[in-house]
Amino acid sequence: MADFAMVSGLLMLIFAMVFQLGLTLHVRNTLISCAAEGARLGARADAQPGDGVARARDLIGLSLSSRFAQDVTASTSAVDGVAVVVIRVQAPLPLIGPFGPSEGLDVVGRAFQERQ
Repeated sequence: MADFAMVSGLLMLIFAMVFQLGLTLHVRNTLISCAAEGARLGARADAQPGDGVARARDLIGLSLSSRFAQDVTASTSAVDGVAVVVIRVQAPLPLIGPFGPSEGLDVVGRAFQERQ
């Protein structure tokens, strides 16, 4: 009986840690996808980089929570002479369930501008 109590407690702790790792990776991958989609919209010939910020915020709000979409910025840069739209998302790192320190995750989405 005592062995079962000790082993089950250890197994529950390991399960919680693996579950939390999975949740963190899911949030990170979703943020990367939303940032990339926002960059693709902001890089279109008929759009501005700021349009990508609004799209990324909408997608993050629909996919995860608007809490993760508080700090989304857009900029342009050049890679080997080619203009690129960059959408950067800084979001909380989920450490205890969906809660954690702010600005723990920093993900970037990039897309080549169509007008060149």
